[in-house]
Amino acid sequence: MPSGREERSARLDVPKEQRRRLIRRPEVDSDTFGRFAETFARFMGTARFLIYMTLFVAVWLLWNWLAPASVSFDGYPFIFLTLMLSLQASYAAPLILLAQNRQEDRDRVIAEQDRQANTRAHADMEFLAREMASLRIALGEVATRDYVRSELRSLLQEIEEKERRARDEEESGDADREWPV
Repeated sequence: MPSGREERSARLDVPKEQRRRLIRRPEVDSDTFGRFAETFARFMGTARFLIYMTLFVAVWLLWNWLAPASVSFDGYPFIFLTLMLSLQASYAAPLILLAQNRQEDRDRVIAEQDRQANTRAHADMEFLAREMASLRIALGEVATRDYVRSELRSLLQEIEEKERRARDEEESGDADREWPV
């Protein structure tokens, strides 16, 4: 008979059954919602938004201040306006934070790609520096065009010198030899 400890360890090996929920959670595409949040945050940072908000508040204030009590909809001293602005701020702050988080993620990926590109460029530069050094060493051992020309000139001079000596010896040998008469 298995002990309590063995039963517990056996249950850990078995996947937990999933419960069916009566109400399904709505599935939201995080990328689509993130793009919406970025668009919203970008719009809130414009002069157009500030103008629209200022006009909205001004119309609200003027309507509730100057209109007769029967048509004014904010009977208390602008408490409903304060509530509306608080509601707008309570939705705007998380959307702005979401947009900032997405931007930070993009910046992190770009920074990592830049770091990798810099690492590759550094490795390439080191490789090229080593190759240049090896080429300089190899060129020190290779005959250059000017060196070959100077060697050929000196050989040509030696050949001309030997030919001149040979002619001189022939001429001097001819003078020593007696010609039959």
